[in-house]
Amino acid sequence: MTTLKYLSGYAPSLQQQVQALIDQDRLGAWLEQRYPPQPQHLIQSDAALYEYTQRLKQEHMRSSGPISKVYFDTRMHVIDNALGQHQFVSRVQGSKLKAKNEIKVSAMLKTLPEPLLRMVVVHELAHLREKDHNKAFYQLCRHMEPDYHQLELDLRLFLTLRD
Repeated sequence: MTTLKYLSGYAPSLQQQVQALIDQDRLGAWLEQRYPPQPQHLIQSDAALYEYTQRLKQEHMRSSGPISKVYFDTRMHVIDNALGQHQFVSRVQGSKLKAKNEIKVSAMLKTLPEPLLRMVVVHELAHLREKDHNKAFYQLCRHMEPDYHQLELDLRLFLTLRD
């Protein structure tokens, strides 16, 4: 049995089901059934990602602070199960405090189905209001993306398949 590092927080019964798919060499086929092969989504540039993120923010989080930068990071690999990062940068300029919100997303998401990219963007947008992964954070994620938890699991399955 291989270690399912991306699924370590899930129930043992789910891990056993995934392990059975891996052992039978069927995980890829199962994911392909859920996400039939399609042309790559159109969000391939930093500008397209910024526009995509701004649309989601405008639709669900108008009153949140502005986002100054959103970009694909080609150096970002899966670290601590993260495929995106939200950074809040504060600087003192003269007598004023300037704050910026930045979101970076792993460039690997360019090659995965768009709903999985959306899930990561929703996750990072939720950090504008909720810094911690608490109940309110996940409620906000589900408000923006009702299938949030399923998409998160599916993304972890894609990562498991890639390993």
